[in-house]
Amino acid sequence: MIRPLLLALSGLLVAATPLSPAQRFGALFRDVQMRQIFPDSKTFADAEPRAPDAAILADYSRCACGDDAELKAFVLAHFTLPVTPAAPPPAKTLGLAAHIDALWPQLTRTLPSVPAGSSALSLPRRFVVPGGRFREMYYWDSYFTMLGLQASGRQDLVEDMIADFGSLIDRYGRIPNGTRTYYLSRSQPPFFYLIAGLSRDAGTLAQRTRWMRAEHDFWMAGADGLKPGGEHARVVRLVDGALLNRYWDDRDDPRDESYREDAALVAATPGRDARTLYRDLRAGAESGWDFSSRWLGDGRTLATIRTTRIVPVDLNSLLYGMERSIAANCRQLGDTACAAGYDAAARDRGVAIERHLWNPAGFYADHDLDARRPTAARTAAMAYPLFVGLAPAPRAQATARALAPLVGEGLGTTAVRTGQQWDEPNGWAPLQYVAIAGLRRYREEALATRIADGWLATVAREYAASGKLLEKYNVVERLPGGGGEYPLQDGFGWTNGVTRTLLSAPPTR
Repeated sequence: MIRPLLLALSGLLVAATPLSPAQRFGALFRDVQMRQIFPDSKTFADAEPRAPDAAILADYSRCACGDDAELKAFVLAHFTLPVTPAAPPPAKTLGLAAHIDALWPQLTRTLPSVPAGSSALSLPRRFVVPGGRFREMYYWDSYFTMLGLQASGRQDLVEDMIADFGSLIDRYGRIPNGTRTYYLSRSQPPFFYLIAGLSRDAGTLAQRTRWMRAEHDFWMAGADGLKPGGEHARVVRLVDGALLNRYWDDRDDPRDESYREDAALVAATPGRDARTLYRDLRAGAESGWDFSSRWLGDGRTLATIRTTRIVPVDLNSLLYGMERSIAANCRQLGDTACAAGYDAAARDRGVAIERHLWNPAGFYADHDLDARRPTAARTAAMAYPLFVGLAPAPRAQATARALAPLVGEGLGTTAVRTGQQWDEPNGWAPLQYVAIAGLRRYREEALATRIADGWLATVAREYAASGKLLEKYNVVERLPGGGGEYPLQDGFGWTNGVTRTLLSAPPTR
């Protein structure tokens, strides 16, 4: 087998995972969040304690803190709140590409060590943050940011961030959602094999391959011995024996950074098991699509979220790409047994995707574990099998036709309006890149160009109006994006990256 030794190693690393602020501060954390002492739940999750936990908790046990002003005063006396650096002033005098190049230093951070008690995770080298409230390095965001860094000639930062991701795998056996202790129980869409592939240092190939194999172990933990119809964390074996993956989270309590929102939803949904609902919310966050009609049982209401009952087409396409990439690296390194093992895994996954994640109406779709069939939802995720090159040409052409109705001023996310941010009318930078690259891979040039031109026009229009690059855009009404659990953010890492890439050269896979 290709996994046992690394799985044992990963288990030891995960066992040493530090506790999150909610786990450390218990009732204090709950009171601060539920009483909404700060408008954004992430504020207290990112606060740094001024004293050891035990001393703070002892002081809190003696604090009346009967009203919100007293509780806030207690927090301010015992914690240092995070500071979000001011966004650079609009620079409309610069062209869009020059403006993005000027933003990279504004979004670059170093954090080789962290203060005692901080929820931040240290990183050995420089890294780029998305911007706004997102003050740490995020997993799948970073791939699209790094594409833009390469287009800007910043290969130095690309190599630094690859090393940072490798350090996370070495320490924790996984790449967390973001570099905070409260993100360690989940990951995000596994783009690391593509991140590692951005390196131009041939001397690190063996190390990068080791990191990729360790990440594969994380996603496949529990697969060995799983019987047909069985499920374990992120792996599922369907009744025909096909082995596929789903999004998950190792915890089943409120997210630290969205504690009040999660707890309020559970309180308002008495008909559902609280732990299951928390886990499905967390798994939705691991998907990166937090939140979307893709995960909702009724297609509309967040209380019906059932992320862990869905086998996602994007996740399994990326894992197929990861397995193919590891096999290629192993061949280059002369490890034929490794190459054969991962080639076989990719082959089996490709067959399973074609069998279970294809909707006969003519597009790739998620698979519903309970209904035992593909879902009917047409979403931008259907582009992923094209992006990784696993789609047969006729299915790629059919999927392109199914994708076309989602295209406005850029590619929309779904065709459903729910108020969730990963639904219509929003368009997101990573999905533009995935679709454009996937379509061009199969010579669907007209649709790819339509998406690229629409996206660039949308970004340029907002930049001309406000001097900003935003986290997401309304690609239907040509407006800034909306929805979600927090205000619209500017900065913005992956928008900068994809836009800069499209301005310099068309994406290809």
